[in-house]
Amino acid sequence: MHASRPFEDRSAGLCRTAQNRNGAGSLPVPARPARARGSNQGDFPVADAPQTLTLTLDSGDVTIRLRPDLAPKHVERITTLANDGFYDGVVFHRVIDGFMAQGGDPTGTGTSGSKLPNLPAEFSREPHVRGVCSMARTMDPNSANSQFFICFDDATFLDGQYTVWGQVTEGMEHVDALPKGEPPRNPGKIVKARVA
Repeated sequence: MHASRPFEDRSAGLCRTAQNRNGAGSLPVPARPARARGSNQGDFPVADAPQTLTLTLDSGDVTIRLRPDLAPKHVERITTLANDGFYDGVVFHRVIDGFMAQGGDPTGTGTSGSKLPNLPAEFSREPHVRGVCSMARTMDPNSANSQFFICFDDATFLDGQYTVWGQVTEGMEHVDALPKGEPPRNPGKIVKARVA
């Protein structure tokens, strides 16, 4: 996939045109109750799913409360990728002061994602405010895959157009400390990511 990212320019479009290497098109979100996958337990209701993602950054831990009530499929994807070690060693390739920090691309370029299929959008009315975690995507609303961003400040112009899946509850100072740039000269990285 090409650049999967929200725009900083608040008057322009919110994503750059791109085509996902996994193909386009996704099915609508099913009406049946959402279920998450457990590593050895099979499927379990989202209400019973692990609720906390810990990102260990170079400067310390960031604790994120997962929001399966808003985005069950995205929480399932983040959980799967984190617990499979996908995010370990991945950099924040786009960090814009006063806007957001974006990571989740294994190439560190903002042009790729996981080998899993793209996700259907799970947009909500949840506002993009400081500490909100949301999925990056292309112009296609159903193109979220593995890249995500954490808001430094209010970015409500993104509301209803990007899938919110979590909220930083501790360690936002470590996100604030990430080196800035597009890309940063020496990007900060996720040392380890795990859901518990």
